[in-house]
Amino acid sequence: MDGIANSPAARDKAFLVHPMTNLKKHLDIGPTIISRGKGVRVYDDAGREYIEGMAGLWCTSLGYGEERLVQAAANQMRKLPYVQQFRHMSHDPGIDLAEKLIGIAPEGITKAFFVNSGSEANDTIVKFVRFYHNAIGKPAKKKIIARQKGYHGTTLVAASLSGLPHMHAAFDLPIADVMHTDCPHYYRFGKDGESEEAFATRLAESLEAMILAEGPETVAAFFAEPVMGAGGVITPPKTYFAKVQKILKKYDILFVADEVICGFARTGQMFGSQTYDLKPDFMTVAKALSSAYLPIAGVLMREEIFQTIANHAGELGILGHGYTYSGHPVASAVALETLKIYEEIDIVARVQATSKTFMAELNSFRDHPLVGECRGVGLVGAIELVTDKAAKTPVDAKGPVPDFIYERIMASGLITRPIGNSIAFCPPLIITPEDVQTMFSRFRTALDETLDYMTREGMLKAA
Repeated sequence: MDGIANSPAARDKAFLVHPMTNLKKHLDIGPTIISRGKGVRVYDDAGREYIEGMAGLWCTSLGYGEERLVQAAANQMRKLPYVQQFRHMSHDPGIDLAEKLIGIAPEGITKAFFVNSGSEANDTIVKFVRFYHNAIGKPAKKKIIARQKGYHGTTLVAASLSGLPHMHAAFDLPIADVMHTDCPHYYRFGKDGESEEAFATRLAESLEAMILAEGPETVAAFFAEPVMGAGGVITPPKTYFAKVQKILKKYDILFVADEVICGFARTGQMFGSQTYDLKPDFMTVAKALSSAYLPIAGVLMREEIFQTIANHAGELGILGHGYTYSGHPVASAVALETLKIYEEIDIVARVQATSKTFMAELNSFRDHPLVGECRGVGLVGAIELVTDKAAKTPVDAKGPVPDFIYERIMASGLITRPIGNSIAFCPPLIITPEDVQTMFSRFRTALDETLDYMTREGMLKAA
């Protein structure tokens, strides 16, 4: 440690490896250190205030400083800080949380298996899908179809499911038996004169062609987020999921709804599956399950899936899968209290009401010279940046503009997230309409400053 400056920023650069970060650049610019938070605002170590427009990483749904969650953790830690769930062991918070989750889950979902992150949840489902098909005598059904620009986590399997090239580069991913079908982004990939419904039909036909080319007897499951989050907040085109689900049913392919971002009222219903009338065989939940106060996630499944897995585990003598911290009692207690708060404040109705302001403010940017598309639902949305509105020419995601606008957004007192050539918004669910307006006002300042910069640098198509 000799020679290392004693400031937190210097020690960060000296010792800490950051996820999803340009590590080389980080050594030059250092970190933004957030010291405290309250409500929808956080404060850095210099005392600067920011609206947390991404709820952390799509997760801090109840905002910062929710004392009931702090107390739930403290009480459980004093009473029983840990017990395993292996070999028939259990505890009250885990049982109560499973019961509560199943009570609010879409119809047909009856069982919960707890893990620690969305990545673990999706890894677990791939293992369960294999276990299930082996149990029913269809061992050839091993292939998984996900979607381009989909995001399902960063572990080996979850990153393979994710359809984002930067998550595959230099990691030798995706692994075998994982493939990706078309991204359902109508604005970016719809053909001239093609309606949303026709676009959805074309994508469904492309999915079916992939299944037939691979052999339906080899395709096990299809993974999809109701709204694609880290791929750019892409909402599904009209009729898309109805057509896709019909094909999955036709070829006996399990449907996995990744609700890690969409779950717990983010889209205006308790789950994105309810917003878009999905009938999944498996669901993954995480993030807002505990308002991110402690790590916990879950795999939810249909009864017939569970019974098949349970019977096969009985034949083998054990279900050879689990985690040390599966259903951790402290995390379970915090998640249970989170669900109680959602119920007490009627989070679905609250999001639906605030969404009117959110969507109006989001859509107010449609006429801005840099904006190609505004898209969103509930309290999640994105604004896509272009250099030519008519041609839909995207801002270069690897050029200087994303970094420039991010710096201006931060300088305005707002935290949000550039994703390629889009800017994502996902504030805490408790945000007020007034703070929604403040959030987008700060963004407009940053966007106008970016317009001035791009104009000076000759980056825009001449009028």
